Amino acid sequence: MRYLYLLLIAISFSISISSCSSSDDEITTDETIIEQPPLEAVTFTNVSYGDDAQQVYDLYLPEGRTASTTKVVVLIHGGGWISGDKSDMAASVAFVQAFHPDHAIVNVNYVLADLATGTEAFPNQYLDIQAVINQITAQSEDLHILPEFGMIGASAGAHLAMMYDYVYDTNDQVKFVINIVGPSDFTDPFYSEDPTFNIALNLFVDESQFPEGTDYAVANSPALQVTTSSSPTLLFYGNQDPLVPLSNGMQLDSNLNAANVPHLFTVYEGGHGDDWSEESTLDLTLKSSDYINTYLPIITQ
Repeated sequence: MRYLYLLLIAISFSISISSCSSSDDEITTDETIIEQPPLEAVTFTNVSYGDDAQQVYDLYLPEGRTASTTKVVVLIHGGGWISGDKSDMAASVAFVQAFHPDHAIVNVNYVLADLATGTEAFPNQYLDIQAVINQITAQSEDLHILPEFGMIGASAGAHLAMMYDYVYDTNDQVKFVINIVGPSDFTDPFYSEDPTFNIALNLFVDESQFPEGTDYAVANSPALQVTTSSSPTLLFYGNQDPLVPLSNGMQLDSNLNAANVPHLFTVYEGGHGDDWSEESTLDLTLKSSDYINTYLPIITQ
């Protein structure tokens, strides 16, 4: 998407990443305390979190991280739940590393829906996000990170981020969601009056994992799952988006208001992000950075 390309322009910088196996613990002897040097930055690619080959993520750990201060930004790619890859979020990785170098980053792949093989998206993709969060949490001490998370999702990835936070994050580990053109209401006439979409939605759903009689459009619409415990949400939509109608953003904004959930709703001229102006992209970048500082701050001791 063009907004991801423009992010690279907006934050031009150079990143160097190296690895090490040191610890940030102190070594105590009878006579003195020797402090270990700060941990160096390290990157792990294609870390497995499940049996499927698509269940992998890239993990970027910053220099000087500690288990008491280093929080985690989770990136979730789009692609209509049937395509896309974590490499699509390269500009978002660059954005976080440039503006928030003390945060860890997890860039997630999830099992894509495949209608030919009967691989469903919902709720399996939500559960993939949950598996990533659970694995990072279980390993947090060894990784020297604090398992508090913020999520940035693009398009279908924004839908997954919102659904995970609004429904599955029962331990309140997610502190914010940045939603870039995410579908939020499948009961919107834009979708509900489209016979092709309704067929696809039914094929996307693993019916065995929902109670009998579930309205799948409602159950998988983040805007209709908002509660008072939903995390602060940053919303970005285009006013001429051919894939996600502006009315989805408006409904989400209304429901977040009703639940008194802190949020900010921004509408740009253009479509699904690929034709937004450089000014709009810079605005998105600055607002996203402010959200990270506000809701996932690094507090040094």
